[in-house]
Amino acid sequence: MEILSSMQIVNRAAAILGSVPAVAGKFRHAIQPEEITPKMSERNKRRQPEIMHLAQFLVHGPTYHSVAMWRHPRSTVDGLDWARPEIYQRIARICERGLLDMVFFADLNFISDLYTGSIDPAVRYAAQAPCHDPTPLLSWMGAVTEKIGLSATFSVNHHSPFYAARLWATIDHLTSGRAGWNVVTSFNPNEFANHGDDPPPPELRYDRAWEFIEVCQKLWESWEPDALVLDRKTPRFADPEKVHRIEHRGRYFASRGPLNVIRSPQVGPAILQAGTSPKGIAFAAAFADGVFAIQPSLKGAKTYFDAVKSAAQRAGRPPEHCRMLFGVQPILGRSREEALERQCQHNELVPLEAGLAVLSGHANLDLSRFDLDDTVETSAELAASRSARVFRDLDGRPLSVREAGQRHGQSVGLPQITGTATDIADQLETLYDHIGGDGFMLSPVYLPGAIEEFVDHVVPELQRRGRFRTAYHGRTQRDHLRQAR
Repeated sequence: MEILSSMQIVNRAAAILGSVPAVAGKFRHAIQPEEITPKMSERNKRRQPEIMHLAQFLVHGPTYHSVAMWRHPRSTVDGLDWARPEIYQRIARICERGLLDMVFFADLNFISDLYTGSIDPAVRYAAQAPCHDPTPLLSWMGAVTEKIGLSATFSVNHHSPFYAARLWATIDHLTSGRAGWNVVTSFNPNEFANHGDDPPPPELRYDRAWEFIEVCQKLWESWEPDALVLDRKTPRFADPEKVHRIEHRGRYFASRGPLNVIRSPQVGPAILQAGTSPKGIAFAAAFADGVFAIQPSLKGAKTYFDAVKSAAQRAGRPPEHCRMLFGVQPILGRSREEALERQCQHNELVPLEAGLAVLSGHANLDLSRFDLDDTVETSAELAASRSARVFRDLDGRPLSVREAGQRHGQSVGLPQITGTATDIADQLETLYDHIGGDGFMLSPVYLPGAIEEFVDHVVPELQRRGRFRTAYHGRTQRDHLRQAR
């Protein structure tokens, strides 16, 4: 690998990332260590805030937020295969050693064909494809761990509430109360086509999801806490008077009940969510124990944080029962120069077309129809797209299609934070304090080494500062999310 001088590294990083001068109160695509405000660090020392909550982002596939992961020279150097459970068991052990709240799997049920009108780019570059079902992995990971939370994405579309309630209650039993369900409302036409369905009207997605979860909750509670008798002599396994039908008939669903799974440790899994629309925020406020958010600016993150916490309070829930986890992409080095070199190495591995394929799907716009130099100022269609903010830097500077696609392939909007363990801890502290809490979802650029490095070096630094737990105080996924000290 080419060895660069410190100035070459900084210049190359600036050229690749399109960095702009530091602006107070913002984090860009990449935050550099020298941008940390000393006054903020001093204020951190005087405060005694709640601990940060940290979760590890995963996908049962070769790429995550970075489409360079599968070809990174530091990925699976020991022969571990992303398609086999052994690598995920190892990751679960590492994350439990680091006392993280959970591992969290995203999921997709389609291969995007929006860019160029073909699946070719997504398949060629492993641009969020393939994506294997992560749900079976939770039991594999639970079998080799004792306390780490185990969460996965599962859509409320294409399934019945009874099936979902039964599945997640079973996983909650198999993991001894460590299950977490990231509830999503699918909207991609390809996903519906794969199931032979047509997408519902967008405005009804959360109305349907709301009733879906209400039915699941009724089913999870259909066995009372003391329904099991387990008297072998009588014999009497359970008290029929304490197992109830739910007789639900609503606008979207009907279910007789009861569930044929006994009451699980958490009475169903912990609920996670990631919606940003007004209905998504209301849904999270009503049901979610944790929320995963991608917010590239401090202002946007703070606004979203406050909106969800206020909505939770209005819904009659303690705001701390709905933890906010903001996505970040840490790139760690033994020195700042090494970290920047690793950042450059990773970002240069991202094929532009791969980034454009992912961004096309997220923007719902075939970017192959545009000139690579087009911006929101030269194209009304870009300016009107649902992802128009992706085509601007945080200082408002318009980004070309080329720049936006390259960045999206590197991190899908997550800020890259680089430096030594001390630098990374400084940046996480600053982000945490500006936003107001609660913690972060960590997305690696190679696997599994990036996770192990964070656990071995950044976690001890955060613990030394009193910013992260030194022990789990509970056993369930919900316990970890609610732990304050």
